[in-house]
Amino acid sequence: MIFNPVDIILSFVLLSLLFSLGADRVLILIQLVGFQGVVISIIPFFIGDHMTTGTTVFTLATLVIRGVIIPLSIFVAIRKGAIRRVVEPIVGYHASMLCGLALIIGATYISGRLDIGSVSGFKLLEPTAIALLATGMFLLMARRNVIAMVIGYIMMENGIYLVGSGLSVGTRHIVEFGILLDVLAGVMIMAVILRNIKKTFDDVDTALLRTLKD
Repeated sequence: MIFNPVDIILSFVLLSLLFSLGADRVLILIQLVGFQGVVISIIPFFIGDHMTTGTTVFTLATLVIRGVIIPLSIFVAIRKGAIRRVVEPIVGYHASMLCGLALIIGATYISGRLDIGSVSGFKLLEPTAIALLATGMFLLMARRNVIAMVIGYIMMENGIYLVGSGLSVGTRHIVEFGILLDVLAGVMIMAVILRNIKKTFDDVDTALLRTLKD
């Protein structure tokens, strides 16, 4: 089997998913989600048949936002809020990595059942997109740290973007760029919420929210 460049770089994204599930530091998660953002943003350059000036600008803007601005915004929020940088797991790190491996295998199986002609030439495009969605959802449920949960949400959006890259349509870049701006706004709002949670509880452990009363 001959792998094309898209499958090679997507294999690193799958590997980064396992690392993210085994990471015990928020900074590592930020670096990994930044790496994933850069990789999936350059995918259109490999699979796009006709990259016009407009689509190239949109793609480069997406790369900057996903790979630089969003990770940097999260890092600044952590630094200004003096937030603990240890990821508190609900599911242990080793168990999470095993679950991640199962998610990747499941994503590969499910993608094999799907018949999407536009991505048939790229073996890992669908499995990686599904794995990103599943891993992001897993982080949302298996981590107590708010930052880790936000990163899980961003991973899910990365998976959606990767699906959109495979299902190439004329207005894809405009729609995806609009979604990306929503994600960026969400990250900014998250920074404000984190500061308020930090002031109230002196921590960002979501378990502490149970103590809130009317």
